[in-house]
Amino acid sequence: MPSPLLFVAYKPPFISSNRFLNQIKKRYKVKKAGFSGTLDPFAKGVLIIAFGSYTKLFRFLKKTPKIYRATLWLGAKSKTLDIENIISVDNILPVNLEKIFNVLDSLKGEITYTPPLFSAKKIEGKRAYQLARENQEIKLNKVKSTIYHIKLLNYSHPFLTFEAEVSEGTYIRSIGEIIAQKLGTFGALSSLERIKEGKFIYENEKPLNPIEYLNTKENFTKIDKNLIKSGKKLKIDDLKIKEDGIYHLVFDDFFTIIEIKNRKVKYILNDIPLFR
Repeated sequence: MPSPLLFVAYKPPFISSNRFLNQIKKRYKVKKAGFSGTLDPFAKGVLIIAFGSYTKLFRFLKKTPKIYRATLWLGAKSKTLDIENIISVDNILPVNLEKIFNVLDSLKGEITYTPPLFSAKKIEGKRAYQLARENQEIKLNKVKSTIYHIKLLNYSHPFLTFEAEVSEGTYIRSIGEIIAQKLGTFGALSSLERIKEGKFIYENEKPLNPIEYLNTKENFTKIDKNLIKSGKKLKIDDLKIKEDGIYHLVFDDFFTIIEIKNRKVKYILNDIPLFR
């Protein structure tokens, strides 16, 4: 059986996403591979993996909303907002459950906040975490995220476990920090697990049909598939749907992604092998 081209792996904790990808490449004996959505080293969970030409598909996949489960250690102070760099721990009094529910409820919707200093955000070409490790002064622009749903799973003082359904690019470490601040203390994540990305869930690295996960619309043409595969120039009248947008065309053994703009058609990706 050939190696899967698109699948979901489960990254264990305390390993970087890049190192985990290298392990997967060795196991499947492939050279070209990539992942979507870096997980922090201490985090675990769903990681979308692609091999070969499928690595070009990441920006066309439906990856939202994302669901995370996290445990927040109340009273713990950390530069990285997680247990990898704990500076100090304060013994705080237990928090009233109603207050916790109110704080979580207050976060629903769109929120604006500052990303963690130890993040992959770029500042003048360098990653924020690189500058933070060099003890350089960093000022990050605020970002916006949407929290569609958030709920308390367990509270065993000083550990508070919650589950959040969020938009792409949300920093759960920052969400933990905000929760702790609203409860009047510091906080660091002691555990973080990504459960789901859009429709992507972990199913023992089962090969996935990419067509089921594309965020593009399907279009149709009567042009012979071999002409499409060879890159024949498409005209707007060759297509069933003519409105501006990004579309995919599916054939027996491959698919193509095109863009229509101002009645002009161009290939974005062509001749991507299709395994269903």
